[in-house]
Parts: sequence; structure tokens; C-alpha cells
Amino acid sequence: MQDASQADPAGLPPRRPTVRFMFSHPAHIVALGFGSGLAPAAPGTCGTLWAWLAYLAMAHWLGPAAIGEVILLSLPLGWWACTVTARNLRVADPGCIVWDEIVCFWIVLWLVMPAGVLAQFAAFLLFRAFDMVKPGPVGWADRRFHGGGWRGGFGIMIDDVVAAFCTLLVLAFWRHLW
Repeated sequence: MQDASQADPAGLPPRRPTVRFMFSHPAHIVALGFGSGLAPAAPGTCGTLWAWLAYLAMAHWLGPAAIGEVILLSLPLGWWACTVTARNLRVADPGCIVWDEIVCFWIVLWLVMPAGVLAQFAAFLLFRAFDMVKPGPVGWADRRFHGGGWRGGFGIMIDDVVAAFCTLLVLAFWRHLW
């Protein structure tokens, strides 16, 4: 969790995310991953697991083109929802905001499917590693675009977009070797 002063110029203390907070605004519901971001431990991992399950459900009813459209719409929706929620929590990049993990893991799954459970699990582990450790370009994106205001949601989401790209690069390299 980042310094609250980056998200709240008035210097008010950060708010704690609760179920009540989540349901107080539609943006909060989206940004908190429909509740998966309220997990008491590892909310990013819980959000990514929720994304995996949600993707499998979407794939049951939607074709790849329709899933691509959902992802395309989810990016600007996430920018808005993450910006509003971070501002209302008074924290620049709260750990409870997991929409970034959700939509970016959807991108990974969308591009690697059809894949077996082992490949999906490898994608999950790689994505989580890139998101948590933030090596190289992921860390650069996190530092470069971090902040409040209009870019708050963009800054929250862009490092996960880069983590998804890095995950896909590693998976492509792995597939090429084997």
C-alpha cells in the first residue's frame, strides 16, 4: 500500500475497504474485483484466482472475439473504477484494488487459450511473480506512472499490463523451446 498523501492532497487518513465501502459506489465493486480484493491476505492473488474462474465461465458462453471485446471494454472501465476507488480510499495504489490483476490475467488467458490446466497454472504463477516482484519493465511502469488524479487508475493498471506482456513473452519462449 502506498502513501496516502499521494492520493489525498488534503492529507486525510486512508479509509479501510469494507463490504459497505464496496457497495457504496459501482466503481468500488469493479475495482475491488466483486469482493475478491477484500480478502484479508493476498488480495492480488485472490483477484487473479477470481479472474481465472471468471475467464473459464466467460469461455463457456462466449467465443474468443466476444471475450476480446469484454477485455477491451474492461480496460477503460478499470481505469475509471481504479481512479475513483483509490481516490475514495485516499491511497494511491491500494492492495485491495484488484481489477488490474483481473483484466490483465484475462489478457494472458485469452492469448494462451486453448491451453491445458498445467499451462494455465504456469501462466498464473508467472503473472503473479511478475506482478509481485515487479522486475525490470514492470517496476519501471509502476514507478513511472504511479500517482493520483486522472492517471491514478492508469498507474494502477499499467504495471499489470506490462506484467501480462512479460508473462506472455516467457510463455512464448517456453513454447518455442518445447
